[in-house]
Amino acid sequence: MTEDKPTIAILMAVYEPRLDWLKEQLISLNAQTYSNLRLYVRDDCSPTIPFETIQTLVEQNITAFPYTIWRNEENLGSNKTFERLTVEAEGDYFAYCDQDDIWLPEKLSVSEAQIGSAGLICGDVIPIDANGRQLAGSITNLRPRIVFKEGAGLGGSLIYRNFVIGCTMLIRSDIAKAAVPFAQSIVHDHYLAWFCAQENEIAVAKQPLLYYRLHEDNQTGVLTNIVTKQDYLHYRLGAFLFRVSELSERSDEKELQLAAAWAQARCDNASKEKHAVRKLWAMRRVDTNTTLFEIVGLRLPEPLFQWAIRLIRSGKL
Repeated sequence: MTEDKPTIAILMAVYEPRLDWLKEQLISLNAQTYSNLRLYVRDDCSPTIPFETIQTLVEQNITAFPYTIWRNEENLGSNKTFERLTVEAEGDYFAYCDQDDIWLPEKLSVSEAQIGSAGLICGDVIPIDANGRQLAGSITNLRPRIVFKEGAGLGGSLIYRNFVIGCTMLIRSDIAKAAVPFAQSIVHDHYLAWFCAQENEIAVAKQPLLYYRLHEDNQTGVLTNIVTKQDYLHYRLGAFLFRVSELSERSDEKELQLAAAWAQARCDNASKEKHAVRKLWAMRRVDTNTTLFEIVGLRLPEPLFQWAIRLIRSGKL
């Protein structure tokens, strides 16, 4: 172990893992070329996978560096589990880890070498399917709405859309610990990216960092959990209102005031308030695509709305 290198702590939250995928992930961690690592694993009280089975997999496949593994006393969800790991872990940088991807051997070496003075570095991924077959050369080929950005002053744009893929993220540990308690209105990677961007730059790695497994149980994706109009109102409008409210308690960023006004205009449009379309259209610069979709889509008959959602999720619209 090269002690003059900053310590990178890998933080892995596990829940009901598919064991062959978890094994592949652990093998890829063990094969990292970076030399000063430690792994922290926390099982979120998996109901059918014995903790001893997860322990054994970690013991058998992590041999190149130290690890610590715990089990939550009750199911907390991924945000709270990653929050606990953030509090417990020690290191100069934290790398957040899913349970079903495959990291390229140079992932952490590249990230540490390229982070520079930024508070966080993220990067592209190579999507694979459930059987490990490559689907594209970049996640942006499948999800063109992902646009990687770097530099300072990105907090405003991160209110609306996240480009930091959590499993690619390397963040300074002091920033991550200062972000505790995590916001519960957005997933941990989105929140950490927004928090970091308040006062720090974000960097983007110059090459893909891992194989990213796409399957039906992925936590995030395009319009996740949305089928009906009611789903959309709950998971998109309601969730965005909650996000803006929660972030406003943690920052006085001016963009949050605009976001709150846009959120209210969206709700008025959904309720078909008088002049709502005009007011929402006047704020279209916040997010033109979402604004157009809601002005038109929320007035479609339910079957046509559901058809449009299927087209968006498939990438055809």
